[in-house]
Order: sequence, then C-alpha cells, then structure tokens
Amino acid sequence: REAAERVLRRFAGSGNGGTIDGKGSESFEEETKTVHVLSVASGHLYERFLRIMMLSASRSTSARVKFWLLGNYLSPLFKRTLPAFAQAHGFAYELVAYQWPPWLRAQSEKQRTIWGYKVLFLDVLFPLDVERVIFVDSDQVVRGDLRELYELALPGGEPYAYTPFCDSRTEVEGYRFWKSGYWRNTLRGKPYHISALYLVDLARFRAVAAGDRLRITYQQLSADPNSLSNLDQDLPNVMNHAAGVPIFSLPQHWLWCESWCADADKPRAKTIDLCNNPMTKEPKLASARRIIPEWTALDRDARQTVLAALQKLTAEQAASNIDKALKDGNGGDSQSCALRRSNTAISDESGDVDAQCGNDFENDGSYSDKNGVTEDKRDRGGSSPSVVDTAGGDNYAADKRRPHDEL
Repeated sequence: REAAERVLRRFAGSGNGGTIDGKGSESFEEETKTVHVLSVASGHLYERFLRIMMLSASRSTSARVKFWLLGNYLSPLFKRTLPAFAQAHGFAYELVAYQWPPWLRAQSEKQRTIWGYKVLFLDVLFPLDVERVIFVDSDQVVRGDLRELYELALPGGEPYAYTPFCDSRTEVEGYRFWKSGYWRNTLRGKPYHISALYLVDLARFRAVAAGDRLRITYQQLSADPNSLSNLDQDLPNVMNHAAGVPIFSLPQHWLWCESWCADADKPRAKTIDLCNNPMTKEPKLASARRIIPEWTALDRDARQTVLAALQKLTAEQAASNIDKALKDGNGGDSQSCALRRSNTAISDESGDVDAQCGNDFENDGSYSDKNGVTEDKRDRGGSSPSVVDTAGGDNYAADKRRPHDEL
C-alpha cells in the first residue's frame, strides 16, 4: 500500500501541477505520511507497557503511526486483541519475525536474544520501501511528536541516531561505568548512548552494510561470555567509530530517565523511559505511577480497550462454540470458555461460566503462557542481565490467575 501511495504522490506532483481529488501533492504527502516505529515485548507486564507506549505515541505524533512488532515473543492474548486495539486508537501495525541464522552465535537467554533482535537484523526486518524506523522501548511514554525525530536530518551521513546517557543527576555518578576502565578507553571522549530510543535511516544503513559490520563484530565479541553485558546497547557503542557504524547523538531532550537525568530536565522531555534505578531498585509499575502523571490514565484507557475487545470476541466467536460443545456434552470448548472467563471474572459473575464450562480451566492449557513474565532487570548501567519468570510456570494454574489479570 505504501509503495502504491508513493507512486500516486509522484503522479500527483508531475505534469502541470497535477492533483488527486483536487489536492496538491504536498497536501497528499501530509495525509499519507507514516512514521514507522519498532518495538518488542515479552511477558504480560511488558505487553502492558507496550500498549501504553503505542497509545501515547499515536496520540502525540502528528502523522499516521505504524508499529512493527516482533511477533516471536508476543502472547496469544496480545495478538488476539491487537487488531481491535489498533482500530480503536487509530494506528497501523505489522508483526515481523526473523529466524536467527544458524551461522550467527545464538544467545542462551531469551532476554539477550531479544536484545540481539533489536540491533543485529535491522537491515532485513523491513520491506525495502520503509525508509526509516524509530525504535521505542516498550516501557517508554511518548510526549513529543515522533514525526520530528523521524524527519531529523543526520548531517554526517550516520546510519542511525541514539540519545546519550544523561550526566545531570549527580548522585548516581558512581554508577556511570562508561567513565572509567574499558569503556573510557573505548569511547575516547565520545558519549555512551542508551538503546531505549533510536532512529535508523534504513537506506543509509543498508548502503554502508551496517548490518554486516554489526554482525561480524558481534560474532567476534560474543565468543567471550562476559562480553556485551547489555548486548543491544554495548554493541552500537563499541562500533561507534569511523571504521565501524558511527552514531549521531540526539539532543538530550529526546529521552529522559529519572535514574540518570536531573528533575529540572524533565519538563522538556519528549519521551520518558522507565530505567531501573541502580540505587533504589524500585519496581517499574510503582515508578511509572510516581514519575509519569499521565501513566494511570493511559493504562486505564488501554485496559478498557482490551477488555472491550475480549467482550466482543466472547460474543462473536465464543458463544456459538460453547453452545455446540454444551449440546455435545463435553463441557465446552476450552478456548471459548477461557474467553468467557476473562470477560466475566472482572464482573464477579464467573459462577455461571464455571457451571457451563467446568472447573478445570486452570488445567486446560488454552491460555498457556510460554513467554512467562520477562522483566528487564538491568539498570542500563552495566549490571549483568537477568530474566525473572514470575508467571508461575507453563500455565495460569500455578498462580490461579485468569486471562484478564495481566491487563
């Protein structure tokens, strides 16, 4: 569709001031401009953050937003409700997947594999007609217009642009690992950049074979298991030199994070990232509500949209299957019952569904969560990454949660 729109735009601008439906080519360009955003989430906590990020980004951006999401790690529930969520909030989306190549050293931890996908395959994840993409971490809230970032000029011909870590919060100076030792020698006065937000000029990225350069260096460094502690962040910073893949440093206001940035800088922030605080280790849900005043309202809007989608799915997709299953006397289709439970449990009216569907929901596996709840525990300050699975095992039986609980 987007390729066809470009052809139409060229047609609209050719000849004697040609127009389409009476509108000039400039106006047509305004209407069809798309800002492409890449993100990834694993586990229901980060899917919750992801919905809030998408909601804030689509509301704050003065152009159509299309989200490209790594589908490998999204839960069935997220995928099932995504079409209704996108329609309700006026954005487009596409799920992308890429098989990790067998010749490239794999990571044994899921979180580190996800970090690899963020940076190693940017040249092959997208169609050739996608000219630029912005990566936004799922746990960010967007306040500024992402179109400004999308159209930002990279005057030095750099293939991508990252935001440097803040230096303004002085009490965490001792945690700024990049100012000493290996990183001080490697950076040679350049800033250490955070990987929570970055702009990629895909045409330039492919032209200079940046993907190949990053993969080659990754293959060399990953031979040491103690190397690339924060893979998605360390690798671009290691390669930030003329013979590698140079980084354009974004203005500091594009990303504010309480852990590293002073409070005085917050009003100018165009995005707010929920970095883990290396001093307090405050849980992200608590810090989100405390740091971002609009977070609770965004969360409520996202939850209401998802619950409405579940209700619609229950009414349109599950009812007929349940009726048929009840007539057959087998206790009900497990997926249909699961959908009905996710809807009725929030109103405390689940008794009727229990009677119709049986009491073995926790054991039917229809909402088996193979992703777990993967929580990014790094403080973006050099600590070793860890993966914490609090989902209670392979299904909701372990903690007796119902499918709506992660909302």
